[in-house]
Amino acid sequence: MADLNINFAGIKSPNPFWLASAPPTNMGSMIERAFDAGWGGAVWKTLGEPITNVSSRLAAIDHGAMRMIGLNNIELITDRPLEVNLKEIAACKKKYPKNAVIVSLMVESKREAWHEIVKRSQDTGCDGFELNFGCPHGMSERGMGAAMGQVPEYTCMVTEWVKEVSEIPVIVKLTPNVTNILPPGKAAQNGGADAVSLINTINSVIGVDVDTMIPYPNVNGKAAHGGYCGPAVKPIALNMVAELARDADFNIPISGIGGVSNWRDAVEFMLLGAGSVQVCTAVMHYGYRIVEDMIDGLNNYLDEKGIASVNDIVGRSVERVTDWGNLDLNYDVKAHVHEEHCIRCNLCYVACEDGAHQSFEFVESNGHRYPRVIEKECVGCNLCYLVCPSPGAITMERRDDGSNPQTWKERISVSPK
Repeated sequence: MADLNINFAGIKSPNPFWLASAPPTNMGSMIERAFDAGWGGAVWKTLGEPITNVSSRLAAIDHGAMRMIGLNNIELITDRPLEVNLKEIAACKKKYPKNAVIVSLMVESKREAWHEIVKRSQDTGCDGFELNFGCPHGMSERGMGAAMGQVPEYTCMVTEWVKEVSEIPVIVKLTPNVTNILPPGKAAQNGGADAVSLINTINSVIGVDVDTMIPYPNVNGKAAHGGYCGPAVKPIALNMVAELARDADFNIPISGIGGVSNWRDAVEFMLLGAGSVQVCTAVMHYGYRIVEDMIDGLNNYLDEKGIASVNDIVGRSVERVTDWGNLDLNYDVKAHVHEEHCIRCNLCYVACEDGAHQSFEFVESNGHRYPRVIEKECVGCNLCYLVCPSPGAITMERRDDGSNPQTWKERISVSPK
């Protein structure tokens, strides 16, 4: 069986699966149950100045029978007393010395405030800090959270303050509510961060009740924008993780967050550069025990690939992520319909005719009418393959021989001016 132990920026953990700072890490008894279930680490729900949360905090998007593919929340940081949290953190770490206990922090932008909470928190014996520079709602309106993370200079400054007194690793949690993740990521690195984690939640209004005309979640007739997470945000998170991982000047570890629901999601994050993964929405949906399948699935995957340690997959796919101008313009694939698997629903025809390149016609075969690809019209966009409900009915097949690859950059360099 493969070795799942990790050492993330100096923080040891029996596996790469951590609970993200959120409702599932709100108190010690919860995290202890999570560790008993198999989670390798947990990031405590963010500590800071006392706050009051609202009632009615969550809203979600469903898709067909799939519940909660996207979750919106307007919950703030912990509303429990700091002294109570610190006592529970110390007790939890003492009881579970081999699990990673990371404390998330957020206070006002004053050096003395950050110094005080860092000193008090590290006295618990916790393994590391995560600086919450990502929360997009409520706290950002008070000059904290994403209001810090969206300004690289602030990110660097506060990280430096924390590093002045921290005796344990410091992770900076980045906001996705920026046009380019590189400046805040590099700012965290320049400030001395030992690692970064991303993404935090995305600014969102989840929807509106068309009968009452009140947006969700309804707080006495009004609503506020919140943070969006869950399976629907995974592509955004993967892109931002990869952008940092493939940048030559960025060289600190990354903890991947955003839509991780199973072991495959975790592997994708790790292949794109994440040394650990954090999970929130899936646990809120299905409970702590999902980690059992995640551990089994990751073990089986590594064994099947003949990989001895989970650390050996970190970053393996990074070199395959590139700029559009480096893609091969001569790579040519065409769709092909396999009649033996086709159920003649004609979704491929409709999708291509109205949404792509009009590359289908109908033919009579064995007494039935089947869609067939007009290869000279097909551009290999994949749409028909993506909408097809019958496995194996449509495949994308390569037509070029690979002998003459050419990128856009290469093409324009030889084009006559």
